[in-house]
Amino acid sequence: MQKIRVVHVAEAAGGVERYLYALLKNSDSQKIENYLIASQHYEMGKFKKYVSGEYQLQMAHAACFKNDKATVKQIKKTVRQIKPDIVYAHSTKAGALTRIALMGMHIPVIYNPHGWAFNMAQSKKKELAYRLIEKVQIPFTKKVVCISEAEMQSAMQKHICSKDKIKIIPNGIDFDLLDKVQPVTRRDLGILEDAFVVGQIGRLSEQKSPDVFVEMAEKIKKEIPNSFFVMVGDGNLEAEIRRLIKSKGLEDSFLITGWVDNPTGYLNCFDVSTLLSRWEGFGLALVEYMYCGVPLVSTKVDAIPYVVDDGVDGLLVEPDNPYEAAKAVIRIHEDPALAAKFVANGLSIAKDKYDVRRVAKQTLKLYYKVLHNLK
Repeated sequence: MQKIRVVHVAEAAGGVERYLYALLKNSDSQKIENYLIASQHYEMGKFKKYVSGEYQLQMAHAACFKNDKATVKQIKKTVRQIKPDIVYAHSTKAGALTRIALMGMHIPVIYNPHGWAFNMAQSKKKELAYRLIEKVQIPFTKKVVCISEAEMQSAMQKHICSKDKIKIIPNGIDFDLLDKVQPVTRRDLGILEDAFVVGQIGRLSEQKSPDVFVEMAEKIKKEIPNSFFVMVGDGNLEAEIRRLIKSKGLEDSFLITGWVDNPTGYLNCFDVSTLLSRWEGFGLALVEYMYCGVPLVSTKVDAIPYVVDDGVDGLLVEPDNPYEAAKAVIRIHEDPALAAKFVANGLSIAKDKYDVRRVAKQTLKLYYKVLHNLK
C-alpha cells in the first residue's frame, strides 16, 4: 500500500513544536511519509529521524507583507517539490500563509490552530481581525483539528465554521519520552532540600501570566517562609519579570531557568506546579504535571477546565488573581491528603486520556477520511 505523503508547516515553536515532535515520532512510518516545513525558531535536527525531508524557512510572527509574500512563495515552491497528498498547517500564522500558498493547487489542507488567536487577550479590533482571517480561509480548508472541546465550542460561538468541518483530537504527551528525561535535583539548582518549591513551566509571555506568578509568590512567601519559586522557560517578558522579582525582594527565593531543553526534568524539584494562563488552547504542561506526580493549580480559562477537574485532580482559580492562586497553593501545602489525592487522580487521568499514541492513531484516521472525502 502506498504511503500517505504529508507535509507539516509550522511557525510557532514552544508547545506547537513539542506537539509536532511527539506526533511525528509516533506516526506509523509504514503508512505515512512525513515532511516538515518550519520556521527559524525550530530546532530542526531533532526531527530528522522522523521525517523524509525538512525545510527551514524564515517566517515573521508579526504581519509583514514583504516577508509574508516571500514565505508564501517558498511554501508553494517546497510543496510543489514534495508533491504531498495532504498539507497539515499548525498554528495561526502557518495556517494563513499555507492556505494562501496552496490556492489553486488542489491539495487538501488540514489546519490546527493550537489555540485560536482571537481568544488571546488583545484589543477588540485585533480580535475581529483574527476572526475575519479564520473565516475567510475556511473554504480553503478540508478539516480543522481542535485540540480540545473548548476550541471547538469557541469556533462555533464565533461562527468560524460549521461543526462538520471540525475534528476534535485532544492533545497528548509522549510518556516514553517523559520517562527518559533526566530529573533535575534541588542540589543541582542550589535549593534547600526542606524548601517548599512552587514552579511553573511556560514561556515568560503575557499568555502565561509570569507577573501573576510573582505576585502570588510574594503572598505565599509571607505564609510559608521556606518557600522557593521556579519558572522554567524564557520569553519576551523575562527582563520585566526579573525587575518585578527584585522590587519585591524575592531574588534569593526565585529562579528563572531561561530556555532549557529538558523542562519536565525540573518537575522533580516541585512540590506544587502552576499554570496561570490568561488564555489556553489546551495546556500541555498540565498533563505533564499530572503524569509526573506534581499537584497543580491552574486557571479557569478556555480548555483548562476540560483538562483539570477542579477538586479532583487539581485546583482551578480565576485568571489574574494572585490572591486566589496563593490561597490554592497554600491549601495544598497544608493538606497532604489532598495533594496525594490530586497526584493519584492526575496520573490515572493522564495515562487514560492523554497518550500521544492515541493522537497519532486519530490523526492517521483523519488522513484517510480526508483523502477519501469522508466526514
